[in-house]
Amino acid sequence: MASSIRPRLRISALSKCRPRHISLPQLPARQQRALSNRRPPNPHDAPKGVWAPKTRLAFGVVFIGAMVYSMATGTPTKLEAPSIAERDKLAKHENGITENSPMRLRMERFIKEQQKQIVKELEEIDGKKFQIDTWTRESGGGGISSVLQDGNVFEKAGVNISVVYGTLPRPAIEKMRVNHKAIDPDVTSLDFFATGLSMVLHPHNPMAPTVHLNYRYFETENPDGTVNAWWFGGGTDLTPCYLFDEDAIHFHKTIKDACDKHDKSYYPRFKKWCDKYFYNKHRNECRGVGGIFFDDLDEHEKGQEDAFSFIQTALKAFLPSYIPIITKRKDMPFTEQEKLWQQLRRGRYVEFNLVHDRGTSFGLNTPNARVESILMSLPLTAGWRYMHEPEKGSREQRLVDVLREPREWV
Repeated sequence: MASSIRPRLRISALSKCRPRHISLPQLPARQQRALSNRRPPNPHDAPKGVWAPKTRLAFGVVFIGAMVYSMATGTPTKLEAPSIAERDKLAKHENGITENSPMRLRMERFIKEQQKQIVKELEEIDGKKFQIDTWTRESGGGGISSVLQDGNVFEKAGVNISVVYGTLPRPAIEKMRVNHKAIDPDVTSLDFFATGLSMVLHPHNPMAPTVHLNYRYFETENPDGTVNAWWFGGGTDLTPCYLFDEDAIHFHKTIKDACDKHDKSYYPRFKKWCDKYFYNKHRNECRGVGGIFFDDLDEHEKGQEDAFSFIQTALKAFLPSYIPIITKRKDMPFTEQEKLWQQLRRGRYVEFNLVHDRGTSFGLNTPNARVESILMSLPLTAGWRYMHEPEKGSREQRLVDVLREPREWV
């Protein structure tokens, strides 16, 4: 019984206590003059050499609050380290994004700049404005979806960016370890960050090709807050319904020039990878005439700065690779039968995205995913016909032949 009794301090007793006057020893006259000449401290002066004073203050307030609560209740309080999302939010608020910021913040800034530029160019071509939709995620991050439907040139166009903070479950970690051995095989969960720009343009005119683009950055984090593994991925590819060789040549040449500025092995490797990845296995044909595709571009391939430089060059090459093509084809005449063929080819596009595309699968299986943004890549209209085969010797048949046997365009 006695061990459960706690000493208590009666508040009423405090009111009876009177402050005692305490005499301090007299300082020498020289010290008194030195103290009287000191300038009062300026509350706005931050100590020199202190990193992120506002951030340190924010975490300090939380820490002190937890200490007070623990002392008052007698309950030990375990403090959790701030998440990646919380640290990034504070860093952006206090210092903005600079060349010394973490790569994830620099990539986020870059794709936001590119989104604005691409949307501006496409609006000038179409004559209609994109619908801009900004959204957030509870676990951190969010995105900006820019979508145009029923435009003058584009039946559906989407230029989206996403910034995702989350935790990878055990099955996802095991899959990633195949290509990233730095990831600890014994952890049950792992914090991650992912950001990227995704774009799909579906024109009205069947003579104008659909185009797809995606460039992304991914990293995982150790329990102590340091980066565990990082990599870039992405690419771009062209999907025509009617094949114009000069369009495919121009598209591939522009991409090759961008690749060659960084590594002359990139284009042949990534072109082959693209033909292999964007392949409808159940149809035995490629989705389109290709472009480039790559994943897991990490420290085993290039340094982080070199990899980021390549991503910047590749993404900036999109407008010169596609704008001349859509400008040339958007007003060409077409027949009802050619429009029907476009619908059938779009059906094959949908099949690939929903059956084989890893990005769509990852997005739909991410907790609290924004489904509207993930399925933005699907065309507004598509069609399927039972046992349809193009007429032999027709332009439609020529396209299918090329899709079954990918060509070297440059």
